[in-house]
Amino acid sequence: MVRTNFFPAVVMLMALFANGGNANGQRVASFEELRNRLVDEEILTAGIKDQRVVESIRKTPRHDFVPRRLRNFAYYDMALPIGDQQTISSPFIVAYMTECLEPQPEDKVLEIGTGSGYQAAVLSPLVKEVYTIEIVPSLGQRARGVLRQLGYSNVSTKIGDGFLGWAEHAPFDKIIVTCSPESVPKPLVEQLKEGGRLVIPVGERYQQTMYLFKKVDGKLESEALRPTLFVPMTGEAEDARSKLPNPKNPELENGSFETPVDDSGFISGWYYQRQAERIEADDAPHGKAYVRFSNQTSGLGSRLLQGLAIDGRHVREIELSTWVKLEGVVVGETPTELPNLMITFYDDQRREVGQNWLGPWRGTSEWRKESQSFAVPGAAREAIVRIGLFGATGEACFDQVLLNSSR
Repeated sequence: MVRTNFFPAVVMLMALFANGGNANGQRVASFEELRNRLVDEEILTAGIKDQRVVESIRKTPRHDFVPRRLRNFAYYDMALPIGDQQTISSPFIVAYMTECLEPQPEDKVLEIGTGSGYQAAVLSPLVKEVYTIEIVPSLGQRARGVLRQLGYSNVSTKIGDGFLGWAEHAPFDKIIVTCSPESVPKPLVEQLKEGGRLVIPVGERYQQTMYLFKKVDGKLESEALRPTLFVPMTGEAEDARSKLPNPKNPELENGSFETPVDDSGFISGWYYQRQAERIEADDAPHGKAYVRFSNQTSGLGSRLLQGLAIDGRHVREIELSTWVKLEGVVVGETPTELPNLMITFYDDQRREVGQNWLGPWRGTSEWRKESQSFAVPGAAREAIVRIGLFGATGEACFDQVLLNSSR
C-alpha cells in the first residue's frame, strides 16, 4: 500500500516489531499511541465532528480485527485485505458512515457485511443493540469469535445473505450497509423503521456513491453524500450486476476533470478526496479544467484515488501519463512525502502485487507532460490510481490523467 498517503508514525511501530518489541505492555501502548495519532491526524482533520463517534474510533482496537501479519498497518487510514476477497474498511470510512447514521443510545442497528467485525465494534458502545450479517462463512465465524473475545456483548452475528435482512429482529432504527449493490435491496427498506436512517454505497463495481436514505411515509428519501469505493461483493447480487467493468480494457473516469463537481464539491469519478479542488481556468493544458492540491501542514493527507479492474493475463503493459504543474512544493515529514501519480496492483485476494509511479516531484514548475510505460503483473486483477501531494506542502496541479493499455 501507499505509505505516503497517510502518516509516518507507523514507521515507529514497524521498527518496534522489527526488533521484536519489548514487553506486551509496550506493544499495547504503541497501538494506543497510533490510534490517537490516527484520530488526530486523519479522522478529525477529515471533518468527523460527532465526539461519540470520534471516541469510539479512538478506543476500538482495530489491530485485533486485521490479520496478524498486517497488524503493523492497522492504524493507517486504509483498507486492508482480510481474506476471501474482502477488506476491512478504512477508519475514516467507518467513522464517516457511523456519523451519518446519527447513532443514539437506544437504537437497534442492522449491519450488512460484517467482514472483520470492526464496524460492529465501533457501533457497539454507541447504540443499544447491533445485529450484523456476513455472507462468507469463514469471515462470519472469525468475526464472531473476535467480537466475543473482546466482550462486545450487545453485538449479535449471523451468517447468511445480508440483503435479505434479519426479519425476526426488525424493525431497525438504523441500517448500515458496508458492501455496494446497484440499488437498495427491498427487504432492507421493509425492515427499516419509519423515520429511520440507512447508509449505503450504491453504484457500479468501481464507481459508487455513498447515500443516506431516510424512511418517510414508507418510502426512502435519498441524499447523495460522496463518491466512494467498496470492494466487489460476494454472492448472487454481484454476479447479477447489469453493468460490469472490462478488465481487458482498463481506463480512468474523468481523468481530465471536465465533469463539474457535485453540490458537495466532490470530484466525479474519484474518491477519498482530501485538500483537492477542481479549477476551471484558461491555462488548463487539456480542456477547461484541472485539479489542484493544496497543503500547508507537513505530513497532512492531500489526494484523490480511483479504482479499476485490470487483468494481467490480458493486459501486459500500461502507459501512465499526466500534465503536472507545481508551486513551492516541499517534502513532507519523510523523504517519500512528495507529489506523484501512482498505480498499485492487487491480485484476486486483494493482496498488493506491484506498484509503479510517475514522479515524485518538488519545487516550482510550469505545466509539463509526464508519461511512462510499465509492465502489468500477471496476477493483477484490480488496481488503484492515486494522485496528490501525499504529505508534501505547497501546490500540485494535475490534468489529463490517462491510463492506456496494450496486450
